[in-house]
Amino acid sequence: MKYPALTATLAAAALSIGFSTPAHATGKMKCEAGPESGWVSRADLEADLVAKGWKVKKSKVDGGCYEVYGTTPEGDRVEAYFHPVSMEKLLVLRRGKELFRKK
Repeated sequence: MKYPALTATLAAAALSIGFSTPAHATGKMKCEAGPESGWVSRADLEADLVAKGWKVKKSKVDGGCYEVYGTTPEGDRVEAYFHPVSMEKLLVLRRGKELFRKK
């Protein structure tokens, strides 16, 4: 290597830029749900889904919607999006294939 100090400096700069960028929504679904203070809690959504026969592995906020990873009562492992105020099912995907989309 002819310029090890320059290479190290450039590598450090590239890493710091990569780590400082904010996380973004996936873009699969967007919800205009207002302030989070008016949202149903994720725990309540998960409890409702479990009562309906779902197995919930994980949930998070994505694009202003609740994104849930789990298994449907029919046994499909899915990624599903729900409105955080109405808890309405908006989109269900299995391995990237759309199983359901609210019209």
